[in-house]
Amino acid sequence: MALPAEVDAVVIGAGPNGLVAANRLADAGWETLLLEAQPEVGGAVRSDRELHPHFVQDTFSAFYPMAAASPVIRGLHLERYGLRWAHAPAVLGHPRADNSWVMLHRDLEITASLLDAEHAGDGAAWRAIHDQWQIIGPSLIECLLTPFPPLRPGLKALTKLPRVGGLSFVRNMLAPASTLFGEAFGGDGAQLLLAGNALHADIPLDAAGSGFLGMLLIMLGQTVGFPVPEGGAGKLTEAMRDRFVDHGGQVETNAPVAQIDVHSRKVVSVRVHDQSVRVRRAVLADVGAEQLYGRLVSADDLPSSTLAKMRAFRRDPATLKIDYALSGPVPWAERPPYPPGTVHIADSYEELATFYGQLSAGAIPDKPFLLIGQMTTTDPTRSPAGTESLWAYTHVPQEVRSDACGELTGSWDGSEVERFADRMQARIEQHAPGFADRILARRILGPAELEARNANLVGGSVNGGTAALDQQVIFRPIPGLGRANTPIRGLFLASASAHPGGSVHGACGMNAARAALAAARFTPRPRIPLSQRPASPTLSP
Repeated sequence: MALPAEVDAVVIGAGPNGLVAANRLADAGWETLLLEAQPEVGGAVRSDRELHPHFVQDTFSAFYPMAAASPVIRGLHLERYGLRWAHAPAVLGHPRADNSWVMLHRDLEITASLLDAEHAGDGAAWRAIHDQWQIIGPSLIECLLTPFPPLRPGLKALTKLPRVGGLSFVRNMLAPASTLFGEAFGGDGAQLLLAGNALHADIPLDAAGSGFLGMLLIMLGQTVGFPVPEGGAGKLTEAMRDRFVDHGGQVETNAPVAQIDVHSRKVVSVRVHDQSVRVRRAVLADVGAEQLYGRLVSADDLPSSTLAKMRAFRRDPATLKIDYALSGPVPWAERPPYPPGTVHIADSYEELATFYGQLSAGAIPDKPFLLIGQMTTTDPTRSPAGTESLWAYTHVPQEVRSDACGELTGSWDGSEVERFADRMQARIEQHAPGFADRILARRILGPAELEARNANLVGGSVNGGTAALDQQVIFRPIPGLGRANTPIRGLFLASASAHPGGSVHGACGMNAARAALAAARFTPRPRIPLSQRPASPTLSP
């Protein structure tokens, strides 16, 4: 591997945040080198055919509502580089214990009419919430995806606040998912949609902030859907890579960075294998905070206060994921009114609350809450006609203290991941008798395997750190570092460990790139001494 001796910037990690950062720097005319430890770009946005040659599996993440809503991703115009979005007939389905379905559809009238059919008046309540979101939602998303404090989008949101109820709306957005809807709905459908989506993050349903996260996802589902890249998740990051290269960037895979060199609290170079690449302006690290502070950057080069604060940094729960190649569609006991791309399995709101309570207590859940992706239903290119490419995942504690069933230890060795996968699969069978008969192949990715495939998924966590309020905004990843800046001049944190955190929106990478560009305005690009410049070419007469 021949690397350049010197560049303007090195971006470490070619996940979506690293790719966004690299693209922004290339757009600014910086000579940028993007280094990725894995054999291919993508981070947690990749796809493969390992399970079955005729089936495309999304190795990690799959549905991208935040990407569809993000001005950062939209601003890259990735459709010029082959990206095409696909949608399932319905966004989300949630079967109850009696196998009846709660549905979220991109068509507002369909969602409202289904809710109204279960309880008169719930359709009107849903429309009212949607109408509020249409007024202020885009401004809230913009606030979320810009560096803190979000001055310009914040002012835009403030001007719209009186139209949605003023401080009452603010209070509602801070409410827990358990109380957000109050008495607005007579049936349980809207509450199940809200709670299931709130648990995509790791905030308890009775904690402040969980209501907003649930509302954000259900309203994104209602307005932009839960789209997937046609052909596999990897098509999204491949389009980012191709755009970066087209704008003059250089990508090197199989290139793990061993160390970031610092002199007088300023970044000077990065080391890859036995080579060193000097940086004139910046290093942007799309890596976990705990990988950056004290590992890639030596503890000796960091303030003692940073190291002390990092000891309190917390990861979100671990993940266990199963991929399936099925010979036919899922044989749901009761067919949903519209085939959904995403399925949540939890028999009731109470079961969702119990599930999270077990996670918080360090117990492996006896009835894990499942998130399921029917990928061929969403994108027919994923597997042969009449089959289904499917995945299911759930969360387990980072530190296991017990098992609610008294069977597992949390070692997550081969035997334990198989047994827990069987527990998950039994949940699917409850709502889809005969499911096991359609399995052509099954792959289990436990916490250790997820981290081995992507070092940012520490312990199998997928959001770069807990989404709890005490580790968000100015407290992310540690108090005082709520922006992309670090204690090292020229070094910027570009991963989901920085504000605004997890999900595929590209904001962490864009914030880091903007910070690097802003810092460079006050630090002129070093000039290469005349003695070190290459000789000018001789012009032909």
